[in-house]
Amino acid sequence: MNKIISSDRTKGIICIILSALGFALMSACVKLAGDLPNFQKVFFRNLVSAIIALYLILKHKGSFTGKKENRKILLMRSTFGTIGVILNYYAIDKLVLSDANMLNKLSPFLSVLLCAWFLKEKINKRQIVSIIIAFTGALLIIKPTFSIEVIPYLAGIFGALSAASAYTCLRVLGNREESYTIVFFFSMFSLITILPIFIYVYEPMTTSQLIYLLLAGVFASLGQFGITLAYRYAPAKEISIFDYTNIIFSAILSIFIFNQYPDILSTIGYVVVFSAAFYIFLYNKKLDRIEKEN
Repeated sequence: MNKIISSDRTKGIICIILSALGFALMSACVKLAGDLPNFQKVFFRNLVSAIIALYLILKHKGSFTGKKENRKILLMRSTFGTIGVILNYYAIDKLVLSDANMLNKLSPFLSVLLCAWFLKEKINKRQIVSIIIAFTGALLIIKPTFSIEVIPYLAGIFGALSAASAYTCLRVLGNREESYTIVFFFSMFSLITILPIFIYVYEPMTTSQLIYLLLAGVFASLGQFGITLAYRYAPAKEISIFDYTNIIFSAILSIFIFNQYPDILSTIGYVVVFSAAFYIFLYNKKLDRIEKEN
């Protein structure tokens, strides 16, 4: 049993890092897609995720709507997730990208607090300090330049809170539902709820824009499946800090795709984030040994 606990913690870390990579690639594709309505971008993101999840459900003869006793949590996860995506896209559209990303990176921090509050997952001082250090590193990288335009910032904050609430719901679900059922339920819920607005704001796309949006959907699926599995395997307090690797991946993509290089503060921030994540990794290994001895 102790070996399983250790293995699950490691799996959770791997899944959340893959999720961070997926969302970084998704953001790059969304940016490459150019000036299209946000709801149009959100719709295509969720459309691809729904198709992939549908294929997996049919392949494994899984459930489309989940177990009856879990549908309330699935509905809550889908509601929070949809609101989070919409608000995050709105913030990206209205703010300096660095400001929007900083606000979005509040979600791992908030998820730890929500899991501690609602799920009674205990947080010790070392984990709190590590999360604060990682968040400080994120601030060094993105260097927010806040203005007096408060509404987009509030949207970003509530988007991060909504995402954190969705991740808390994933932790509640645990192993009670298959990952593809959770992703399909969320994706279809999002598609249905935003369909009227999507139709109203739709703008014709070039072939390249369509390809980028479809790729954004593929990478968003990697992010969704990764985060769904991650919070199944381990508590938020132990793995959420690794979501900050999204910033590292985004910086690498900026260099190779958009020819944007980080400055000295950003480089220091990368070191800070990696150091905090590595410390948590070593601390989790220590927890593994303690659990094994007991």
